[in-house]
Amino acid sequence: MSRFTDHNFKGQKALIRVDFNVPLDASFHITDDTRMRATIPTIQKILDDGGSVILMSHLGRPKDGPSEKYSLKHLVKRLSELLNDRMIKFADDCVGPSATEMSESLKPGEVSMLENLRFYNEEEKGDVDFAEKLSKLGDVYVNDAFGTAHRAHASTAVIAQFFPGDKKMFGLLMDAEVASAEKVMHNSEKPFTAIIGGAKVSDKILIIENLLERADNIIIGGGMAYTFMKAEGGKIGSSLCEEDRLETALALLKKAEEKGVCIHLPSDSVIADKFAADANISSAPSNEIPDGWMGLDIGMNACEQFTNCIKHSRTILWNGPMGVFEMEKFQHGTKDIATAVAAATQAGAFSLVGGGDSVAAVNQFGFADKVSYVSTGGGALLEYFEGKILPGIAAIND
Repeated sequence: MSRFTDHNFKGQKALIRVDFNVPLDASFHITDDTRMRATIPTIQKILDDGGSVILMSHLGRPKDGPSEKYSLKHLVKRLSELLNDRMIKFADDCVGPSATEMSESLKPGEVSMLENLRFYNEEEKGDVDFAEKLSKLGDVYVNDAFGTAHRAHASTAVIAQFFPGDKKMFGLLMDAEVASAEKVMHNSEKPFTAIIGGAKVSDKILIIENLLERADNIIIGGGMAYTFMKAEGGKIGSSLCEEDRLETALALLKKAEEKGVCIHLPSDSVIADKFAADANISSAPSNEIPDGWMGLDIGMNACEQFTNCIKHSRTILWNGPMGVFEMEKFQHGTKDIATAVAAATQAGAFSLVGGGDSVAAVNQFGFADKVSYVSTGGGALLEYFEGKILPGIAAIND
C-alpha cells in the first residue's frame, strides 16, 4: 500500500472511489453536500501534482438499471463549483465505450465523473469482471469512500486486486477517518466516554459490547434508554421499548458492572402525550412515566449529569441523538450534549462524532467545527466500532 501524501500523481489518471451518495430534493438539487466537500482536498492534491481524476460513486438504491432520479449528472454543477468552476466531464455510463473514451482522452488537470455504479447489479454483487473493467479506466486506485468501506462491492473492495501495492491507496478523507476511529478505539486517552443514542438497543448491542472492553463511561440516551428502564422494572408509559431486548439490556448492565464501566441512563425525561411537534409536554423521572405519555428527550437533571461526565472526559465518541431533536420541543438534550462535547474538546479532549443523526445534530446546532472529527461514514463507523473488518480498508491494506 502506497501513502497518498507521498505519491506523485504527475501524468497519472487517478480512479477515485468517492461517496457522493448525497440527498437530493424533488428538483434534483443537493440538500447536503458534506460528503462532496469532504473529498475535495484529495481531488485537489492529484490535480496540483499534474494528474487527472476519474470519479466513481453510487447514488441511492436504483432497482432496475439506469433512472433519471439516481443519475450522477445532477451532481456535476455542484462539483464544478466546489472545484473553483473547473469543467467536469461526465460519462453517461461507468463501463463500456463512453467511459473508456473519456478516460483515454483525459488530459492532466482534468476531472471526469462516471455514471452511477449501482445501475449495474454487478457493483453490489462484488463481481470480479465488472471490477476489472472499472480498473482499466485508471493508472492508480484511490479509495476515499469511508461511508461504503463496510461493503464488499466491486468498486470498494474487489477492484483493488487489479492494482499493484504502490498503485492503490486511501485518499485524505479515508486516511483521516481511519486515523480518528483507531485513535478512539485503540489509543484513547482516559477517561473515555461513549455517548450512544438512537431508537433501538438492537442496533447498538454490538457496539456497546465492544465498548465495554474500552470505555470508562457509556451514556445512553434516545429511545433505546427506555428499554433499559423497563428492564430494570421502571414504568415507561408508551415510550419506545423493545420487549424482546429486555434480557439483553439487563445482561449489558451486568457486564458493565463486572468490568467497572459506568453506564449512565437518563434520570429524567421530557415527556409528551403524543409523538408530534404540537404535543403537550411535561417532565418525569425516566422510570416513572405515566400511562399514555412517552419520553421524547432527556430531562434537565440528565442533561446536567451527562454534561458533568463529558466535561471530565479526555476521549469522546458520540453516536446517536438524545431525543427527537428534529422537533424543537425535544431538541434540548441533544443540543446540551453537543455543547458539552464542544466544551470538552476546547479543553483538550479528542471527540469523534459519527452516525447520521449525530452528524446532522452537530451541523444543525453549529458545532461541526468545534469537535475534533465529524465522520462521513454512518454504517461503516458503526461496524468498525463493533470490531468488524471493513472490506474497503482490508482490500488496500492487503
